[in-house]
Amino acid sequence: MIFLRYESFRSYLKLYPVTSTLIALNIVYFIVVALNGNPNAAYHAYRFGAFATDVSFDPFGLQEPWRYVTSMFMHSGIEHLLFNMFALLVFAPPLEHLLKHVRYLIFYLLCGIGGNAMSALVNVLENDLEGHIGVGASGAIYGVYGAFLYISLFRKSQLDESSRKTVYTILIFGVIYSFLVPSIDLWAHVGGALAGFLLYNVFDRVKTRKNYRYS
Repeated sequence: MIFLRYESFRSYLKLYPVTSTLIALNIVYFIVVALNGNPNAAYHAYRFGAFATDVSFDPFGLQEPWRYVTSMFMHSGIEHLLFNMFALLVFAPPLEHLLKHVRYLIFYLLCGIGGNAMSALVNVLENDLEGHIGVGASGAIYGVYGAFLYISLFRKSQLDESSRKTVYTILIFGVIYSFLVPSIDLWAHVGGALAGFLLYNVFDRVKTRKNYRYS
């Protein structure tokens, strides 16, 4: 099963430098935010870079677009952080190996942005006048799951049966859990997963064309 991790700490850092760096940045920034106040307080989170939209004035958060990225490295509490970092630690390395480091980093960031964009879009469609504050790496992590869903459906030879079942289970559990817990942004998860599915399709097609060209 590709999601089981057997590497030593040193080997993990060497083999998956982007994932290691992302985990480190999330932890460091959480400490910075927590030392300066309550990371679960909306205004405090906003001050430190949370994704924010307002249906009346800035429905898609485009006045401060950098929040699409900074919010991906913020978490509302220690449980939120640990849950997401465990998922990143375990499930992201095989994708970094498949995409290689630079493409994987681009993929990860775009999935996080896609999750925030989907959340903003749904808030606009629902005409949520209370505004929206969002933090967390979940959109990007669900992008990783979306990529593996694509692989499970269209590149089955790259995943063993146990790994495919794990992908399906995580996605089903994630959707159910997102519905049950009000504080979780379901649409950020959906947007991230959709972005991951579509982006991996693009990367896969590009790779296939290159292999065909040079064969």
